[in-house]
Amino acid sequence: MQGVTVHDLAVGDAAEFTREASEAHVAEFVEACGDRNPVHSDPAYAASTAFKERIAPGIWTAGLLSAVIGTRLPGPGTIYVSQDLKFVRPVKLGDVVTARVEVVEVRAERNRVRLRTVCVNQRGEEVLSGEALVMPSRTPVRYEPAPAAVDWSAWMPPPWRWMAEATAAWAALSWPGWAWLTPPSDGAVSRRASRP
Repeated sequence: MQGVTVHDLAVGDAAEFTREASEAHVAEFVEACGDRNPVHSDPAYAASTAFKERIAPGIWTAGLLSAVIGTRLPGPGTIYVSQDLKFVRPVKLGDVVTARVEVVEVRAERNRVRLRTVCVNQRGEEVLSGEALVMPSRTPVRYEPAPAAVDWSAWMPPPWRWMAEATAAWAALSWPGWAWLTPPSDGAVSRRASRP
């Protein structure tokens, strides 16, 4: 990924990012941010709404704009200043959303760029529109993220996956939180430290 400075941008420059609103992506987002609104996660409840099925959180869709801005245009090192959003249509699970940003104003003296922001679904229907003000990095930033670790537990049958998750949880708790259970290593008799 290569970020650019305000001096490398011109009105009309644009970039896109596409992502499916998959069951896994929406579930991970809901878990990460804690938005447990049942319209996103409970099929029975969602069926009773005007949408008739679960929908992705609006901010999940807006997050795709952040992905474009932070990785493509202006790119790595860019800082959000503000974002106006209008949610036009719901994004349903399985929809493929393309987020697009376009430069509409460059304020070089203040290091600010105003962007038109829009998301459309696979049918070309606008699902979100708005405008962002961002501050590009003052120097070009080249960034290559480390490859993501593969979560092999997702491929395991449930009983094995549960065992792997329980083992990982136990390992996370075993240091240093459980150190108070360990006897002194020098063989001396002493009182164990009180639990933290």
